[in-house]
Amino acid sequence: MTEAHGATAVSRSGGSAASGGTATTGGLLQVEDLTSSYGPVRALDGVSLTAEAGRITAVLGANGAGKTTLLRTISGLVRPVSGRVLLEGHDITKAPVESMVAKGMAHVPEGRGVIAELTVDENLRVGSLFRGKVGKDEFDRVYDLFPRIAERRNNAAHTLSGGERQMLVIGRALLAQPRILLLDEPSLGLAPRIVAQIFGLLRQLVDSEGLSVLLVEQNARSALSVADVGVVLNLGRVVVTDSASTLMADEDLRHAYLGF
Repeated sequence: MTEAHGATAVSRSGGSAASGGTATTGGLLQVEDLTSSYGPVRALDGVSLTAEAGRITAVLGANGAGKTTLLRTISGLVRPVSGRVLLEGHDITKAPVESMVAKGMAHVPEGRGVIAELTVDENLRVGSLFRGKVGKDEFDRVYDLFPRIAERRNNAAHTLSGGERQMLVIGRALLAQPRILLLDEPSLGLAPRIVAQIFGLLRQLVDSEGLSVLLVEQNARSALSVADVGVVLNLGRVVVTDSASTLMADEDLRHAYLGF
């Protein structure tokens, strides 16, 4: 194993760089030397990564590694101390959160947030407001992707199971027709069968429609099974970036950082 388990980040697919270095150019989404803090606590410490178009990039690591903060900083919910975020070459670091959908980014936070009193259909329509006018065909596409929520489109969201709620919030994000989808812990609390179904659908959307996904997951085994690239965070720093298959095969790395 070539990478050092410490402060140096190694990209075995593209050379090595200090974790405070500059991300590889040319990706759909580029994160360059991003540092974010919550008061005196530094949650991200010079993180750089690239998410290529039409691929699933999985961000992995233990609790407290900085995974959720990374997504929140990329989408503008947290303002970085330093560094920048580029989407299709445009600097969006200081862009308003409400502008991200129009720029081609949709963020599904951890927690499966739905409006409990509204129906499934009403939740989708609320989610479409940031897009402007959304046609019937686009709603039908979401229901085709998630037949289970189509069956329950007139049910109040609070009656849905955890898996159904996850399908609803992903479907709501897809109504924005994003170029890149940011997903935070979509498997949390779900049965393995539902996790496999959701991850399989993500893979299908990437392969058939060219969707790009930045997936934050603590369930590293499931994430790597569908991802193209894995980025491992530890204490707010990138420790390794490589193909998902290579990371899956690296027993030392898995034991050190991924818990399996």
